[in-house]
Amino acid sequence: MAAIKLALCITELDAGGAERCLTELAVRADRSRFAPTVYALSPRPPREEESFFPRLRAAGVEVHFLGGGSIWQFPKVVGRLTRLWRKHQPRVVQTFLFHANIVGRIAAKRAGVGPVLAGVRVAERGSRWHLRLDRATQNAVARYVCVSRSVADFTATALGVPAEKIVVIPNGIDPAGYPPPQAADLRELGVAAGRRAVVFVGRLEEQKGVKWLIESAPVWMSRLPDCDLLLVGDGVLRKELDALAAAAGIADRVHFAGRRSDVTEILAAADLLVLPSSWEGMPNVVLEAMASRLPVVATKVEGVEELLGPGGGEQTVAYGDSQSLSEKIVRFIADPCRAAEIGQLNRHRVEEHFEISQMVKLYEHLWESLAK
Repeated sequence: MAAIKLALCITELDAGGAERCLTELAVRADRSRFAPTVYALSPRPPREEESFFPRLRAAGVEVHFLGGGSIWQFPKVVGRLTRLWRKHQPRVVQTFLFHANIVGRIAAKRAGVGPVLAGVRVAERGSRWHLRLDRATQNAVARYVCVSRSVADFTATALGVPAEKIVVIPNGIDPAGYPPPQAADLRELGVAAGRRAVVFVGRLEEQKGVKWLIESAPVWMSRLPDCDLLLVGDGVLRKELDALAAAAGIADRVHFAGRRSDVTEILAAADLLVLPSSWEGMPNVVLEAMASRLPVVATKVEGVEELLGPGGGEQTVAYGDSQSLSEKIVRFIADPCRAAEIGQLNRHRVEEHFEISQMVKLYEHLWESLAK
């Protein structure tokens, strides 16, 4: 029997959780059963070494970049993808992230291919027009693949998707890669030798709660004089956050690392991961921190408690509860023994419930069950 032609479609291939998931699926899918091809709506990455493109290329996965850089190129990108799929005739289309979800289902319908499976990775609370457009086109989708039970519940209520069209497949990770043999030297990122590091990893945007994190930092920093905050990532709030840190008098203890390709090594050098988001889906960085044997302080948002399991109560706070946020940061930094115990529990939970091969098998089973 011929391998199933599989189209994996995403907005771009820069470093990110959805991009990592697609790459793992493309590289690890059983080649005797699946023939994956990747389609990115964006142009080819200008800094390829920081994207997932080199790994896909090294694994022999064919990648097509459609050159879309703005909403005005939407019709052109849909046309290009439609022509490619008419030529390639994929038997299953798996899309990731909002723009690829919409473009993919339109192109698949025009090309006469499918079924289409839409990957839903967040409970989108910041853009109502996203929800309206998704609802208007959901008849073109055979399954919504959600990364957590809470995202599945959101998809059912906010989009009105029937339960039989929703599948939950949690993110997975290869714990063998965590922690890496060599940790990052945080001195290169501004953290002086001998100081502790609370690390945030993510986009510097409203959703991620970084303003709240900096505004509350003076409280826990006053109790942890040897501890700094390291922000890994970039975004529209970068200048505003810099000004907030200066206004709070902690600019010398808040370090902006920008976008980095060595997050694994940075986590290995950190003492704690903090993720103060107002909404999520199933944040990969929490999974990476858990695999790195780190304790986590995160908000009680979609996917976080499902990741942390029984250890979630000790590692989560309500969004906006600055006192609890500070108390939990202080506890883990001030009590290294308890931090190590929680870190080991996190690692064990990853190995038991979120190993990458489990995720790949669930996707493979779904694809085979729907292949025409």
